[in-house]
Amino acid sequence: MRPDRPDRPGVPPPPPVDPAERFGRPLGGWRLRMYTVIFEADTRAGRLFDLTLVWAIVASVAVVMLDSFEHLHQRWGGVLNVLEWCFTLLFTAEYLARLACVRRPLRYARSPFGLIDLLAALPTWAALFLPGLHALIDVRLLRLLRLFRILKLAAYVDEYAALGRALAASRRKILVFLSFVLLVVVVMGTLMYVVEGPANGFTNIPVSVYWAISTMTTVGFGDITPKTGLGRFITSAMMLVGWGTLAVPTGIVSAEFTALRMRGGRPTTRTCQACLSEGHAPGARYCSDCGAPLPRYATEAG
Repeated sequence: MRPDRPDRPGVPPPPPVDPAERFGRPLGGWRLRMYTVIFEADTRAGRLFDLTLVWAIVASVAVVMLDSFEHLHQRWGGVLNVLEWCFTLLFTAEYLARLACVRRPLRYARSPFGLIDLLAALPTWAALFLPGLHALIDVRLLRLLRLFRILKLAAYVDEYAALGRALAASRRKILVFLSFVLLVVVVMGTLMYVVEGPANGFTNIPVSVYWAISTMTTVGFGDITPKTGLGRFITSAMMLVGWGTLAVPTGIVSAEFTALRMRGGRPTTRTCQACLSEGHAPGARYCSDCGAPLPRYATEAG
């Protein structure tokens, strides 16, 4: 029996999203072999593919950051440009390979990870095929868009997926918590507007609410400070409340991490080559659906 969802008693948790069901796993041939390498991280080749992409993403972001230094750009601009094109060609080939090895390429292209993969290669190609683009936007915007490649890491690091599942499972609690915080900052901001007034910088209620948010989440930015004794007392109370509120979302997400671990951790992408069923346990040697031998797990093969 599946455990209930903590946020909705009696309702089982949703099953994990299977890329084979969503994008369509090929039935055989080179497309199936490519699909196994690209989408199934529990094989030796899939693990090597993911690790290579992770290091390529990190290196490409580092190149973009180095290119933002003017003296480095003047001295090493040619080398950095060559490296940028190498990464662009790599990410373009990866994107096209993903589209080629699934039976529903349009569905993958419209998925969040498909859009991120496209965004990783698009800015460099856009600057090449649209030379008049520089007249519309600053070239630095294209360099900034390349930094979105860091989002590709979420597809290859298991902890990102675990964090996403924990946040999704606790979204109702977090929404209630944010509603409470919004109520507090609106009430305290309005109170400070009454206590301090425009003479001390609290010119209107939205500005006072901004002060309440900056005071509750940090210790204030110093651009707006209370001058009266009552206002300083309210500010001190807001700072103490802010320290207490930091523990609430941390506890919510930590509890969901623990609950996910007790429910058996993350699903694997191990696939039976006979019946194409997915999600077998790491230690399983035979398919639970058809009984066929399973390919060796990545850690076992090592």
